[in-house]
Amino acid sequence: MDNPPLVKSRSLGNLSWRLIIGPLLIAIFGGLFYWDHLIGRQAPVLLLVCLFLTVRGTWEMAQLFRTRSFYPRYSLCCAGAIVIVASTWLKPLGIGVTEPAELSYLGPTMLAFSLVVMVLFLISAISFEEPGQSMERLSSEILIVVYIGVFLSMTAQLRWVAGAEAGYLVLGSLIVVTKGGDIGAYALGRLLGQKKLSPRLSPGKTWWGARGAILFSALFSWLWLTYMPAAFEPTWKACPWYLSILYGIVIGTVGLIGDLCESLIKRDVGKKDASGLMPGFGGILDVIDSILYTGPIAYLFWSLFPMASWR
Repeated sequence: MDNPPLVKSRSLGNLSWRLIIGPLLIAIFGGLFYWDHLIGRQAPVLLLVCLFLTVRGTWEMAQLFRTRSFYPRYSLCCAGAIVIVASTWLKPLGIGVTEPAELSYLGPTMLAFSLVVMVLFLISAISFEEPGQSMERLSSEILIVVYIGVFLSMTAQLRWVAGAEAGYLVLGSLIVVTKGGDIGAYALGRLLGQKKLSPRLSPGKTWWGARGAILFSALFSWLWLTYMPAAFEPTWKACPWYLSILYGIVIGTVGLIGDLCESLIKRDVGKKDASGLMPGFGGILDVIDSILYTGPIAYLFWSLFPMASWR
């Protein structure tokens, strides 16, 4: 068992890496997204970013499941998830996205997902040899293409849901709100947290941390949707305050659940992090877990509520 000085040293080391890698990631992705905004509605830079996240994310999930002898086929999972994500950039008569891209545009993603699942079933049937393995492998493969492919596709569609010109205002709202919730959870959890939220699943999370996540998510949402629309276009008005706060509360709550759901996968296979790619953070999945999980809810919110007051 680690002694207290060693545990403290590791915590300080993780914090140091977070302080180094965090700003670096913000600078890199901020620059890429600004470049993509300048290019226009086709969003090729966002596509490349999503494909990178798909390739790496499916690999991390496949490795996690292999520790429990599910043995998902990485190449199939990766190819299927890529097809689903790439379908986001399609429209009936060519490449690109119809505008506005609201609930009626979900067809390509769902069609791609259905075809991928059919192919996975077919390959499992063709390669069947003996009882006791096929269903475990197939189930893990379907979960991977859903978690990475479908969730990432839904998140990427925020690029167009309120108009291409406001794509990164909307995507930014999701990232800012979820990461603001992480800051609130850490701050209040460290200051006031004692009672564990889910001691078996995620021992580090507390009820005060959960309250902090929701509170800070609402605050960051209000700040972003009040002051950033004019930064994108001087004539744009702020989102109604009650909707921005409600959006923050909902996204903050769902993001907290998403973090717990990724913890479910890691704990069940006996892993602390999805990978050791980034010291202090873990793997790609550890960074984007709450964003992936909240993407469909954010898309639903922007589709059903008059969030885009500038339109």
